[in-house]
Amino acid sequence: MGVVDQLSVYPVKSLAGRTVPEVEIEAAGLRGDRAWSVVEAGSGERVTVKTTPQLAEIVPSGDTEVDTVTVAERIGRPVRLAPSGGGPQVDAAAVHLVSREAIDRAAAGDVPEGCSADDPRANLLLHLTGGDERDWVGRRLQVGGAELEVVRTPKHCLGVYAEVRVPGRVAAGDAVRLLG
Repeated sequence: MGVVDQLSVYPVKSLAGRTVPEVEIEAAGLRGDRAWSVVEAGSGERVTVKTTPQLAEIVPSGDTEVDTVTVAERIGRPVRLAPSGGGPQVDAAAVHLVSREAIDRAAAGDVPEGCSADDPRANLLLHLTGGDERDWVGRRLQVGGAELEVVRTPKHCLGVYAEVRVPGRVAAGDAVRLLG
């Protein structure tokens, strides 16, 4: 059915991600994913890529002090990094999956209504041998050592969102298969 082509972790919500060869998928999502948020230094209000698009161009170094200075300089106002708390903080689900085929369809103009074909910021980029991940809603997948349940399609981006049913390790090249 398919394989994991690429794994991405986004340590700081709204900043660029890092491609990793393998990752542990925990009950709340990928270990280290969206563990930090950018917040206004004074109010503590979260700053997101929706209101500050240049955040997506910043690659976190892994050093919160350095990253705080980098973000503040780049966006021109005082901010700080704050722990997101309670595991990965994604707006919709624990894991975001997108296929290369969906990206290719979007590039050819086949973009789902209300959806942006821009960088989908997916955790798992898949290469499918057939089918469309949008057809997986309500189904379970085995991805490497993890089992995921696809819960819905995103409102504004490609792919599908999934919750973790069985945590496990996932690596680039691991098989993706529908269960049941």
